[in-house]
Amino acid sequence: MKLKYGMTTSVLATLLLSTTSVFASADMGKWVKEFQPSVLSKAQMKKEMDWFEKASIPYKGMTIKVVSEGIGTHVYESKVLTKAFFDLTGIKVLHDIIGEGDVVEKLQTQMQTGQNIYDAYINDSDLIGTHWRYQQARDLTAWMKNEGKDVTNPGLDLKDFIGLNFTTGPDGKLYQLPDQQFANLYWFRADWFADKKNMADFKSRYGYKLGVPVNWSAYEDIAEFFTGRVIDGKKVYGHMDYGKKDPSLGWRFTDAWMSMAGMGDVGEPNGLPVDEWGIRVNSKSQPTASCVNRGGATNSPAAVYAIEKYVEWLKKYAPPSAAGMVFSEAGPVPAQGQIAQQMFWYTAFTADMVKEKIAVVNADGTPKWRMAPSPHGAYWTKGMKIGYQDAGSWTLMKSTPVKRSKAAWLYAQFVTSKTVDLKKSHVGLTFIRESSINHESFTKRAPKLGGLIEFYRSPARVQWSPTGTNVPDYPKLAQLWWQNIGDASSGAKTAQEALNNLCLAQEKVMKRIQRAGVQGDIGPKLNKKSSESYWLNKPGAPKAKLVNEKPQAITISYDELLKSWSK
Repeated sequence: MKLKYGMTTSVLATLLLSTTSVFASADMGKWVKEFQPSVLSKAQMKKEMDWFEKASIPYKGMTIKVVSEGIGTHVYESKVLTKAFFDLTGIKVLHDIIGEGDVVEKLQTQMQTGQNIYDAYINDSDLIGTHWRYQQARDLTAWMKNEGKDVTNPGLDLKDFIGLNFTTGPDGKLYQLPDQQFANLYWFRADWFADKKNMADFKSRYGYKLGVPVNWSAYEDIAEFFTGRVIDGKKVYGHMDYGKKDPSLGWRFTDAWMSMAGMGDVGEPNGLPVDEWGIRVNSKSQPTASCVNRGGATNSPAAVYAIEKYVEWLKKYAPPSAAGMVFSEAGPVPAQGQIAQQMFWYTAFTADMVKEKIAVVNADGTPKWRMAPSPHGAYWTKGMKIGYQDAGSWTLMKSTPVKRSKAAWLYAQFVTSKTVDLKKSHVGLTFIRESSINHESFTKRAPKLGGLIEFYRSPARVQWSPTGTNVPDYPKLAQLWWQNIGDASSGAKTAQEALNNLCLAQEKVMKRIQRAGVQGDIGPKLNKKSSESYWLNKPGAPKAKLVNEKPQAITISYDELLKSWSK
């Protein structure tokens, strides 16, 4: 076919592509400057961005929709990286920022209806058991080799990602690509802990040194010691938490509070056969129980101990307003300068805790606080998971048309690429790549980040992990937690009553999945009921009630802790 002036379509296409390249090259220089520091040289960055430009040609002019929860990392992606991606590829990305619960709800709706709501989701790897069993998310291992091969970055370097074991199913297939990760750790006012009067008073009262608590016994003593103490003219509190009956209350417990107490079994990244939700699986990874009388641990003595300590500490040692707060309201409180320690603190708050001229930062920009491993409860044993690590990860649904999935996959790889990741890590402090964690720019910045870099460079971090594959349907089961734990938090039910209701509700959902047969031979297959004593007398979880749930308190100096990490 001839066009006006005798120009063929193929010649016109060539001219258009060459023009696009010229404009993209100009944009590329701007973005190379924006993405400093980078683990790549400028030449390597240009090469990688050139690949994105060329691979995106078939999708130029498209508009795609993706979604994530609202943390700083995702805000940077939505406001900055979408513009960079458009300049380089011509693909417009509408990157929605909504609540985490809303992300799960949208994903669940797409799973149930098949309607393509979003072209890609950054949803927590907590859903790995759901994605593996329902097979509605694309198997990325097969995708990268076959259908998505032409849009898979040759420089993706999967081995550089630190969280792939969280997003891989028991079948060995990758279902999600990590975009950001953060851990829940222990946070404390290092300046108060190092104060000579505080140290002397604590030693006189409790008979051991004030330091980083290794177990809950020490945490409880420290909470008691600081609560009501006046420091710098202000009354302080020895603990911070939240208790409002809200979806975020559920995450607070499924995000490893129970494993910190010692409810589950030994295992990495999650306890086997019983995980931190109290769900037991058999050798085929089929969920078989939640209640103790079937072999689960959700309502076991260790779980009751975990809830009772949570309720007790919230009432005794946290600010009175904490009981009426949700996660997002409680998070900024330690930065206000009246909290001595917090066991359940997310490193996603680090960026907000190192801002200049706030109560917990020194004049030279160094923090007055530090982070450390969370202490463990009386039922915990070595080799168990001791904390939670959020791994917000890219998920492509099979219900999304292939062309739209390909365009979204390009964006997902761009925002996790080596070109971008180091700069993104400095903005949000949510690490996904080994190369970014170990970059010299973070060695220089480490003294101002309160132990974050030391933690992520330590081998200890493997004991922090997201929800594992024991959970067969995260959206359905997660909503049961906040409703039932909320009853214990408010005092409407005892811890035992609330957990009895929770385990029965979890098993009811699993029975429905079992009857429906929608998860095939990897779906739930509940054990027959037995006496609770039958299971409590067996090794591992569920564990029988301890005679002494407050063993000898143990603390460690922060310097000793850092030395142990370096080893």
